[in-house]
Amino acid sequence: MSAKHKAMGVIGLGVMGQNLALNIERNGYSVAGYDVDVEKAGAARDRFAGGDMVVVGTLEELLDRLERPRRIMMMVPAGKPVDSLIDDLRPGLSSGDLLIDGGNSHFEDTRRRLEALAGTGILYVGTGVSGGEEGALRGPSIMPGGNPDAWPLVKSIFQKIAAKAPDGVPCCDWIGPDGAGHFVKMIHNGIEYGDMQMICEAYYLMERVLGLTPADMQGIFERWNEGDLNSYLIEITGTIMAKTDPDTGKPLVHVILDTAQQKGTGKWASVVSLDLGVPAQTIAIAVFSRMMSALKAERVAAAQVLHGPEIVYSGDPQTFIEMIRQALYASKICSYAQGFQLLRAANEEYGWNLQFGAIAALWRAGCIIRARFLSRIKDAYDGNPTLANLLLDPYFSGAIREASAGWRSVVATAAELGVPVPAFSSALAYYDSYRSAVLPANLLQAQRDFFGAHTYRRVDRDGVFHTNWED
Repeated sequence: MSAKHKAMGVIGLGVMGQNLALNIERNGYSVAGYDVDVEKAGAARDRFAGGDMVVVGTLEELLDRLERPRRIMMMVPAGKPVDSLIDDLRPGLSSGDLLIDGGNSHFEDTRRRLEALAGTGILYVGTGVSGGEEGALRGPSIMPGGNPDAWPLVKSIFQKIAAKAPDGVPCCDWIGPDGAGHFVKMIHNGIEYGDMQMICEAYYLMERVLGLTPADMQGIFERWNEGDLNSYLIEITGTIMAKTDPDTGKPLVHVILDTAQQKGTGKWASVVSLDLGVPAQTIAIAVFSRMMSALKAERVAAAQVLHGPEIVYSGDPQTFIEMIRQALYASKICSYAQGFQLLRAANEEYGWNLQFGAIAALWRAGCIIRARFLSRIKDAYDGNPTLANLLLDPYFSGAIREASAGWRSVVATAAELGVPVPAFSSALAYYDSYRSAVLPANLLQAQRDFFGAHTYRRVDRDGVFHTNWED
């Protein structure tokens, strides 16, 4: 190939696309970029100056500037924009060329696109990319899946640009066929929703029940980050607590309106839990909590009408802070357990041969949920690849046993004082349900048989039964 040909194409030169392109070039691979938006293309051209990078004006020119087989990373919004871009590129592509969707596409869309390209010789990868703008530039967690023949074409590039775990292993490996890569990224995001909600509940309890200021909490989060809760999200929460608004002099967190936004991946994870029949209520409640936060005007009006108990705590503050830490850690374990149950169910449904320990390893650096205890999850699945639930691993069952009393006390105190902690509460209910050999579903099934003749099974004999309940 002549010097004009570049190793990688990047389409979509927003901040994420630009940063990934710069990361690719910094690691020794030349880049050709394109964006239909002239302003974004111009901004990228300025940032790419001086590197082995070029921004072109048309898709045809992009295809002409790439080495064969062509490798093209699509960093465009999920949904119809991806389909439209594939349609525009297909006439110019040849057998062996590779398209990579690096956006937050729904895994079923990725499955559909792979099927549509079957028989064309065009390779397709749907890859999760986590770490935000900084991760894209410095090293994200990358979760590729799709056509396995594509992996040799991008393995060296992806593993060079990926974040490196503390042991030096790249946070990127082949996830599996079909939509496996985007499914794993979706579950990552669902777990992220749960993590964020639980940290917010810890903050809320310390503020509402104990009257702590953000400055007080900065040190608490920093101390927590030195132990089992060590993670990116705990780290940035400490930083957030320390930030002062320059306009008002107030803690910046108090100036931010209490309405959270979302992009949809948490909702997708919750919907797929229903589709696969997996109880993932802590992830779902984190999504519902964002929805509740969006009802700001209604909540303000309701606060004038609906009343709860007076928030007065008479216990020892330091003891309660430690119990909050325990509740946060135990709830986090349950949330991750639910996420990995979703991976397990999808693996059985789609036959992807997912390696759960390897997936945990991919999240140890670069991504939003990076945390020290992911190494514990890796160890759990490496030691027992058929582990039914993380809660059954000796380390995690022991950790919850140690935290249980404090966890229960926090949820009970929150309920008594009228402070909502939906993620802590749902995680505790999940744990108590999972450890219960008997649940009240026997009555539920009797009700179903009563009004709909849905039948039931018995504990003392095989078969399916129906009762005429009003005889």
